[in-house]
Amino acid sequence: MPDLATVPARTALPSRRHGGMAACLVPMRTRIKVCCIASPNEAQIAIAAGADALGLVARMPSGPGPISDRAIAEVTALVPPPVATFLLTSETTADAISAHVRATAPSAVQIVSHIDPAESRKLAALEPHDRHLQVIHVEGPDALQLIPAYEACVHAFLLDSGRPNAPVARLGGTGRAHDWAVSAAHVRATEKPVFLAGGLTAANVAGGIRQVRPYGVDLCSGVRTGGHLDPQKLFAFVSAVQQIDGESARAT
Repeated sequence: MPDLATVPARTALPSRRHGGMAACLVPMRTRIKVCCIASPNEAQIAIAAGADALGLVARMPSGPGPISDRAIAEVTALVPPPVATFLLTSETTADAISAHVRATAPSAVQIVSHIDPAESRKLAALEPHDRHLQVIHVEGPDALQLIPAYEACVHAFLLDSGRPNAPVARLGGTGRAHDWAVSAAHVRATEKPVFLAGGLTAANVAGGIRQVRPYGVDLCSGVRTGGHLDPQKLFAFVSAVQQIDGESARAT
């Protein structure tokens, strides 16, 4: 089991570390990805609030927010650049993921299962022009051992609080935070951008950014009320991120 306190950064980078190429862009703001977008109207609300990316949840074994592939394609067709659209797919083979991407036309695909690394390599060859984001479900320090399995084939990581080995797999949308010390160690150990997810709200996101130093943050349940995107909660969350970013910029 890795010693989290001794996981080193691979290169000397600015104090606000976001990984890889992103670390050269200083000062850096934390990107915001709003997940579980269910309709064009919710997409417009998120964009108006300042979201950099939208997550569109396809069929899942459990959890909130799944919509049909047709509905996902409707949103991806309407979202203007530079806002990114992420397809959350539970498919586990390169061929199936590739077909899912082609059916929905997102900017990027978020692979929510710990797929066979050979499939990750195959997907990179099948879809070389798409962005691939690999979810790592942080159930303990052993999650760090997954970095080398995927790092060469993906463009970014997302650290979440799922339970992929539960009797009914939970691959996101848990509303639970995980051990941010593990997430911080992950950021130090990879050159790829890292998104922090899992139980984030306007009340705790500043602490997560301070401790983990992620490239971006991702949330679903923290900005929803009664199953619907809540503009008030979303604007509060965006304001909290902007506030901690401003404090970090002034401190550098």
